[in-house]
Amino acid sequence: MTTHKGGCHCGRVRFEVDAAATICADDCNCSICRKSGFLHLLVSADDFRLLQGEDELSSYTFNTGIAKHYFCRHCGIKSFYIPRSHPGGVSVNVHCLDTETIESIVITPFDGQNWEQNVSKLSPTSD
Repeated sequence: MTTHKGGCHCGRVRFEVDAAATICADDCNCSICRKSGFLHLLVSADDFRLLQGEDELSSYTFNTGIAKHYFCRHCGIKSFYIPRSHPGGVSVNVHCLDTETIESIVITPFDGQNWEQNVSKLSPTSD
């Protein structure tokens, strides 16, 4: 496992996440992921640590209200969120990771437009 660091565009929100040096990411085509360019790295809550900026975050929910989408209230970037599919985990936006610790990224397309039929195909976490 490697400790990766990342954050939002303005730097007010910073976090670290423990994951492999080769990142396995899901590229979802649902409406919110497609519009925000979110590339998912699903991890257990124990593997994610918010280092700074908790007071800089705003949240957004829709549909079932289960997923908690957090974004920096200054720059608008969604660096991570609590996914409906893995409520005991965190989905980190791979695009928000600092690149120094990433060896490579393996991207798997995910049909989030048909979420109910495909949720079982998402990458597992250790939660």
